[in-house]
Amino acid sequence: MKRLFGLLLASILSLPALALEVGDPAPDFSLQGSNGKTYSLADFKGKQAVVIAWFPKAFTRGCTIECKSLAENGHLIRQYDTTYFMASTDKVETNTKFAEKQEADFPLLSDPDGAVAKAYGVLVPAVKVARRVTIYIGMDGNILKIDEDIKPATSAEDIARTLGELGVERKG
Repeated sequence: MKRLFGLLLASILSLPALALEVGDPAPDFSLQGSNGKTYSLADFKGKQAVVIAWFPKAFTRGCTIECKSLAENGHLIRQYDTTYFMASTDKVETNTKFAEKQEADFPLLSDPDGAVAKAYGVLVPAVKVARRVTIYIGMDGNILKIDEDIKPATSAEDIARTLGELGVERKG
């Protein structure tokens, strides 16, 4: 376990800056959610902003705390004209069990081969997990913000505040 942690830490520290920048077009994706549906970024273009909260691994401490925050305080995010997801390189079955255990009322997307995480610049290659990064995508399909300073316990509140700061429309 120490060896794995050491490899993970070394990989994270050696990562280059994210390839994507604010204003860039967000890479399209088509990923299966924990609710059995498949989601594509193209489905939301021109309709809603999209938030993708990438997380390293289901059932780990920080990821559990973040998922609980989004499940318990998702109403704050839903005040905005946005769709939000958590996403990881875990298998669909793992994310489905994780979502059920955390009572997540939003989809957790699975990217088991890491291709989408790589396209978004969040993949840690040595261990094939995503870094904890939240990506905000505008209705035009372009990156509005890349947040690498995630506090799992206040993730929902932080996302809602950021949506307001970015000028995403409120519903109703």
